[in-house]
Amino acid sequence: ALLPVMLGAFALAAVSVLDDLRGLPVRVRFAAHFVAAAGCLLALGVSGWGLLAGTLAVVWMTNLYNFMDGSDGLAGGMAAIGFGALALAAWLGDAPGLAVFCASIAAAALAFLRFNFPPARVFMGDAGSIPLGFLAATLGILGARQHIWPWLFPLLVFSPFIVDASVTLARRALRGERVWQAHRSHYYQRVVLLGATHRQLALAAYALMLAMAALAVGLLFLPQHAAWVLILSAAMYLTIFLAIDRRWHRARNEP
Repeated sequence: ALLPVMLGAFALAAVSVLDDLRGLPVRVRFAAHFVAAAGCLLALGVSGWGLLAGTLAVVWMTNLYNFMDGSDGLAGGMAAIGFGALALAAWLGDAPGLAVFCASIAAAALAFLRFNFPPARVFMGDAGSIPLGFLAATLGILGARQHIWPWLFPLLVFSPFIVDASVTLARRALRGERVWQAHRSHYYQRVVLLGATHRQLALAAYALMLAMAALAVGLLFLPQHAAWVLILSAAMYLTIFLAIDRRWHRARNEP
């Protein structure tokens, strides 16, 4: 079951290396993302409307991971914590092959963080962030389809990236902005623009990632409390975003 996931990740890594080195048209990159996502899900037995929804979800996760790779140590930390949580859940769910695979990704991310933690000496680029987003989505779907974890589990684990990117995109679309253009309106970018160092941002983000991973693992043992987990998670994000928005507007209104 891991073979189509691995093939899709390798294919996207190859395309992304070309994009990093030479630059590829947007339509070529997106075509590769859709082909890899649809091909992987078909190989995993997803069909019908599930295939359409799943392909869109995988493509979105693939790209949002790239969107969130804009500060030293951020994407590497999400990989280490996120895939580490998937490895733990797979081990608890009696899926040793999947556990080892996810743990390997987390271990590679930790080694990468040795050189990417602020001040960074090595950077991920599209060749790193695109396959990681693809793996986060496809492995999440794989584990849910095999009943290793509930559907909510991978969404919670990677919610620090999912929520920031999704809320930012929705806000830009509502303001009539061109959502495909480069910008600096992600919440993590605002934190840096407000004066935090990349190191401070990374450490704060790790704390949030660990908190969400802990909630997700708790959900494995107390699935009947899923609604309360969602409410607590939403309250945490709302509190964080409102605090950043308040400071952002105050800073912009200062003379």
